[in-house]
Amino acid sequence: MKNRLLLALVFLLLMPALCLAGASRPERAPGGAALVGGPAPDFSLKATDGRTIRLSDLRGKVVLVNFWATWCPPCKQEMPSMERLYARLRNQGLEILAVNIEADGDEVLPEFLRQHPHTFPVLMDLEGEVQQTYGVFRFPETFVVDKAGRVVQHIIGGRDWASRDMIGALKKLLQ
Repeated sequence: MKNRLLLALVFLLLMPALCLAGASRPERAPGGAALVGGPAPDFSLKATDGRTIRLSDLRGKVVLVNFWATWCPPCKQEMPSMERLYARLRNQGLEILAVNIEADGDEVLPEFLRQHPHTFPVLMDLEGEVQQTYGVFRFPETFVVDKAGRVVQHIIGGRDWASRDMIGALKKLLQ
């Protein structure tokens, strides 16, 4: 009886989280942030290589703005496929901005990137301002921004970015 009560309690506590894990994005993001069909909020962040990158400077390219953290297993799992995608489509006008949301990102990223190198820019949102502007609260979250600077897709959760379907969809945006 005690085990059944414990199991029921665990189920009741975990069920809301499990339901949210695959839920679609609400029509209104917290704070009225980035919504599909609207303009991608501009931002400027320092990259791990010392450059400052502004989203609006990439107008004319298709940009994946990916919010992630080193402590997030699905974030780390999808990064190799993002690297393969970037290698395949970067010369066709695709840019990937991996926005790390950790307050201590400047401390944890050098070792992480030494062990898991990437050629796409890794940006540091140390104050969480861009994360808040975009209304990001689950990880990873990725916003696909078209050449005109509009959010055309919002993806919650990890993906195989190098899949045939994903490459095909992005190639259409790049045309």
